[in-house]
Amino acid sequence: MTKRQESKYKIDRRMGENIWGRPKSPVNRREYGPGQHGQRRKGKLSDFGVQLRAKQKLKGFYGNISEKQFRGIYKEADRQKGDTGEILIGLLERRLDAVVYRAKFVPTVFAARQFVGHGHVLVNGKRVNVPSYRLRDGDVVEVREKSKQLALVLEATQSAERDVPDYIEADHDKMTAKFVRTPAFADVPYAAQMEPNLVIEFYSRS
Repeated sequence: MTKRQESKYKIDRRMGENIWGRPKSPVNRREYGPGQHGQRRKGKLSDFGVQLRAKQKLKGFYGNISEKQFRGIYKEADRQKGDTGEILIGLLERRLDAVVYRAKFVPTVFAARQFVGHGHVLVNGKRVNVPSYRLRDGDVVEVREKSKQLALVLEATQSAERDVPDYIEADHDKMTAKFVRTPAFADVPYAAQMEPNLVIEFYSRS
């Protein structure tokens, strides 16, 4: 198990929010940060602190993407014409691991990264094991035949914990998902409030 997977609930506690909306989150029991001084960490954040927190929360949601990779996604969004925050969210939601998670093939975004990395997923009929692989509108993601009966897949598809967003057409009988379109920020069902505009402000300072 990777350190990123082990730290998923630490992210929740550090943010003081249940960012994935999971019932097991420790924030459901105590709304303060980790460590012996966690209950006293309620001071007012500076503008930089607010922006940093927004960046850490968004980065953490997508499986705690590395800083280098996340900054690269921001730079790509910044080069494109249009609202940089909207484009950033669109690029993140087009990641293969994000779509596998959104389609409810696995229970968590951390599991999605591992699931893709272990070769359980096909894209348009071809095996892809790169979690950051970027889908295009109309691409079809499929769980490999021998992986369809895995316990975590059955658990996720039968869970009522979350819904599949309308920019993905999922068929849990065939275990396929069509990426219909790149979503706008307003279309993405985050369990906690995300503020991509603050993420853009954070990176534009440096």
